[in-house]
Amino acid sequence: QVQLVESGGGSVQTGGSLRLSCAASGYTYTIYSIYSWAWFRQAPGEEREGVASIISSRDSALYADSVKGRFTVSRDNAKNTLYLQMNTLKPEDTAIYYCAADPRIGFQSLDVRQYKYWGQGTQVTVSS
Repeated sequence: QVQLVESGGGSVQTGGSLRLSCAASGYTYTIYSIYSWAWFRQAPGEEREGVASIISSRDSALYADSVKGRFTVSRDNAKNTLYLQMNTLKPEDTAIYYCAADPRIGFQSLDVRQYKYWGQGTQVTVSS
């Protein structure tokens, strides 16, 4: 059973930065499995939306238009940790941020329906 634990959320002012971490455990990674990893967020009253996605074995990433140029997703395979560096934060970035993983997708994906494993979420609040 894959377990994902997010950390690094908090409160910042507009223009500030935060780095989220997602520690993964319990998954079996072999050359035959390519995990898709992603960050999603959900604001109050809104649907969960994809923010950024990356593949374990490649460096290319997929971003939502709203965060391109401001957010960077990365993975440290040695530490089994997924990161989301968030710069130039805006009030509209306020949400609970979740990391997700799935071995069946095979490519970067921001489709919430495709992910089986989820973390518990971490709150990010950006004040103006």
